[in-house]
Amino acid sequence: MSDIIRIGVVSDTHGHVPNTEQAVKQLRDHQVTQVIHCGDIGTGAVVPLFNGWPTHFVFGNVDREKKHLQSTIEGYGQTCWGEFGEIQVGDCRIAFTHGHDSVLLDRLSTSGAFDIVCSGHTHIPKLESDHDTQLLNPGALYRANPHTYAIIELPERTITHYELETGK
Repeated sequence: MSDIIRIGVVSDTHGHVPNTEQAVKQLRDHQVTQVIHCGDIGTGAVVPLFNGWPTHFVFGNVDREKKHLQSTIEGYGQTCWGEFGEIQVGDCRIAFTHGHDSVLLDRLSTSGAFDIVCSGHTHIPKLESDHDTQLLNPGALYRANPHTYAIIELPERTITHYELETGK
């Protein structure tokens, strides 16, 4: 039996440090081994909060200072993918983008090249399947009600949404 690998998926932090700190605490409690940030990072202030793990960042439509964000992300030893990224963990292929480019999102979702496609942008948690591809939106850590994130568990490819615990 193989060990369970947990990947945290967040989006739409919009530079909101308190909510991001709470999400990071909860991700730590869930023992994730890496994190995917699906864009709308907002400011570089949230980047160092993810230093507990390898974190993969993509840009969202409100990430205007891309060069500054990229240098901040890389300065903390994290990965900046630009508009979309892809990783493989075991035999699971995961793509991620913000989701504001609907053509790109549709291309990733229907290509058959990925097992899971993650995106944010809508601030609404969602999980659906398109043929053999799971489409995941973790929701948003800011400007949403409730504030949510998701965790992918491998190798089973189980995906669970969680609400941010506030006031703790």
